[in-house]
Amino acid sequence: MIVTRPDGAQIAWDATGSGPAVLLVMGLAYPAVSWFRQVPALAQHHRVITVDNRGAGRTGDVAGAPYTVELMTEDLLAVLDAAGEEQAHVVGMSMGGLMAQELGLSHPERLLSLALLATHPGITHGVWPEEVLAFLQARATMTPDESREASIPYNYAATTSPQRIAEDWAVRADGTASAAGYAAQGGTALWSGYERLPEMTVRTLLLHGAEDRLVVPANAERIADRVPGAKIVLLQDANHLLTTDQTHTVNQLLLEWFAP
Repeated sequence: MIVTRPDGAQIAWDATGSGPAVLLVMGLAYPAVSWFRQVPALAQHHRVITVDNRGAGRTGDVAGAPYTVELMTEDLLAVLDAAGEEQAHVVGMSMGGLMAQELGLSHPERLLSLALLATHPGITHGVWPEEVLAFLQARATMTPDESREASIPYNYAATTSPQRIAEDWAVRADGTASAAGYAAQGGTALWSGYERLPEMTVRTLLLHGAEDRLVVPANAERIADRVPGAKIVLLQDANHLLTTDQTHTVNQLLLEWFAP
């Protein structure tokens, strides 16, 4: 399905299942199909809506570059409207967690709850070890194959099998952002929610890999310290892509969080 925005961008989205709505928002460069390990479990109890952010998946490179968090948050609201959902549980992963935070801060009436996975309060107030900055700088000059291999220690736990990693790569192969899309999504780096987090009124859960080397756990702790009543869970044997490293645990924790 497609919703056309005022600037002409056509935002692709899908929905499956029935029940209270859940909106899943993926991270930098990743297509919506990257939620393939979560959707079947969540759709047993909910109507699950997935969105291809500007620059990735079936939405692809569209108007508005560089894409800001505010712009992509408006895309999410348009998707909820098109889906006929007044409210939804919102789950944001990594960069998607920035839009999820913005939704909770700017449009709390549209959220049933908020779940933030492997994310941060904005680049300027995040925690970025030197090894992460060096890796990101080096990756900019790598080929796609080199980048995938170099990313493994920053994305996956040592206990995650090569087969599961290969499954992830195969699923998102055709939808990963192009170089232009990746650069355009980089506009989200200008956003910060840190100053406004104490104003959050939406019930908030943070799930983070205890071994996350890309967005280190201190980032989740910074958010949790500022959001009133926030709950934080650090998952063992989980790196940045905790949705793959600890699929069953993530799915169960989300379902429990969504339950009335």
